[in-house]
Amino acid sequence: MGRLVNEIAIITGGSLGIGRATAQVFAKEGATVIVTDVLEDQGESLCEQIRREKGKARFFRMDVAKEVDVRSVFLEVEQAVGSATVLVNNAGIVGPNKPTHEITEEEWDRVQAVNVKGVFFCTKHIVPQMMKNGGGSIINLSSIYGLIGGADVPPYHASKGAVRLMTKTDALLYAAHGIRVNSIHPAYIWTPMVEKHLESQGLNNEEGKKMIAEKHPIGHIGEPNDIAYGALYLASKEAKFVTGSELVIDGGYTCR
Repeated sequence: MGRLVNEIAIITGGSLGIGRATAQVFAKEGATVIVTDVLEDQGESLCEQIRREKGKARFFRMDVAKEVDVRSVFLEVEQAVGSATVLVNNAGIVGPNKPTHEITEEEWDRVQAVNVKGVFFCTKHIVPQMMKNGGGSIINLSSIYGLIGGADVPPYHASKGAVRLMTKTDALLYAAHGIRVNSIHPAYIWTPMVEKHLESQGLNNEEGKKMIAEKHPIGHIGEPNDIAYGALYLASKEAKFVTGSELVIDGGYTCR
């Protein structure tokens, strides 16, 4: 307990799934958690739950694909709570599961707007706060498909590859300012996003979960907390010598 005392952590897409688990873990470790999302009811409910458990949390509605949203919310957070010391760029969408030649420009652009521009906008507007603090930790959620290929959801895979190299670029750019930038690369984690992806392929939860579990040498699908605890490490002072790194949490998926 207490690994993030005095830290102010912004978590994008924090209402559900990995973001939700990360908010809960960070709050238990003493951070003031700022949950942002377009899902207002779920986000407010999460923050109320954290506060009932004696944690510190506030919700702000924010669409990461809109720079005006990011700029205004980050400024509001700074004025209300203080300069953020941790940013978890978690917000993301899967997009259409079609081969490249069938994807429309609009479908492609929507995925890049959330998954890539969202990381760019949030990093752009958090860095000045972190510079004032003398440092900070930025954690970008990429994917195993930012490391290897897969014959499905091309816009998603492209976006996660972009996030991987954006991470390394920003790690180099801001190291002298004490800002660490790292990426996490999960395999399949049982979240609402994965459930919807399976439903789009005509699979029910049990069928899909069994099929996905078999892809991982460890024999089961991951849980949101598996990623949240990886983010906790990268956010903490324990990772003070870690920047530009890829934390792969995949049950052995990429060992093949």
